[in-house]
Amino acid sequence: MKRIAVLGSTGSIGVQTLDIARQHPDRLQVVALAAYRNAELIRAQAKEFGAKHIALSDEQAAREAGIHGGIDAVTALAALDEVDLVVVAVNGVIGLMPTIAAVQAGKDVALASKEVLVAAGEVVMPLVREKGITMTPIDSEHSALFQCLQGYRSDQVSKLIITGSGGPFRGKKREELLRVTTDQALNHPTWRMGGKITVDSATLMNKGLEVIEARWMFNVRPDQVDVVIHPQSIAHSFVKFKDGSVLGQFGWPDMRLAIQYAMLYPERKPNDLKSWDPTMTPTLTFEEPDTSTFRCLYLARQALKTGGTMPCAMNAANEVAANAFLNGACGFLQIADIVEGVMVKHAPGRPNLENLVETDRWARRTAQSLLQVRR
Repeated sequence: MKRIAVLGSTGSIGVQTLDIARQHPDRLQVVALAAYRNAELIRAQAKEFGAKHIALSDEQAAREAGIHGGIDAVTALAALDEVDLVVVAVNGVIGLMPTIAAVQAGKDVALASKEVLVAAGEVVMPLVREKGITMTPIDSEHSALFQCLQGYRSDQVSKLIITGSGGPFRGKKREELLRVTTDQALNHPTWRMGGKITVDSATLMNKGLEVIEARWMFNVRPDQVDVVIHPQSIAHSFVKFKDGSVLGQFGWPDMRLAIQYAMLYPERKPNDLKSWDPTMTPTLTFEEPDTSTFRCLYLARQALKTGGTMPCAMNAANEVAANAFLNGACGFLQIADIVEGVMVKHAPGRPNLENLVETDRWARRTAQSLLQVRR
């Protein structure tokens, strides 16, 4: 039995995480839940699963609901004595402090919030190794890499190849994207995800964030992580080894498979998910990403190449710009412009927890000011 805390329980990944817990009551016990501001749903979840601890990160919503609130309350849940595994599925870099608290307390972590390692992988992963805890990825691509790497050392790896669907605008050029609407960007062809991550998929920033996450999670060089566009979303990623062998993980685009593997690792248990068969998808295709049209992937790679606090600044700028697009405050192509503008202004330093927090704040302020100028 693993006793779990789910941070982000009312979001897309959190709801699917609880669906997996529902299927495996003999293996997974939900003891703590945290969310942003949906008090009604988190209370219903706590009642169903018997979770004794709940918190909302939005302090006003927490006060109105009479629930523990603020990032400190969420962070405290991650370090509870009665928790074995912390599922970090909150939206964005807000997951950093709870993740560090969980690792420092010796808890295993199932990580869905890729921004944690994008912003602070250089700080978090050495701590993971020092504490000897297990960090399992929930991203389908990183779950695939994690599964393919079982039994192998990082020095045996030649390349990690991350796949991506290409999003709803695959094949389009910049001039065709000038008047993209929010509804069009959220109409993902194969996956059903939350709003911000779906926009990241449309800009290909999601692939850029995954490149940075993979570099830190699997302890490889930046130039060992490649991206390939795979519209069918059946092959979730590949590992190419130095002897020329390539291993891949295949399945239907359903996050619950990756979630279950992350939570039950190293067990593999039966479930009610649809199983993939090669004859069901006889034609799988792969192509190079178009980084001249979808510049966010290029910018993320540049942030990783620069290193230091630059990925943190890049990620914060993207969060601001992507949410501005969702709220109708900027155009689709402006997302990359805002990210690039913040990166040009940032003077990167050596990352530590204190200056990462300050870099995140600075980048958000700068991105907001750039948005004001462009309106």
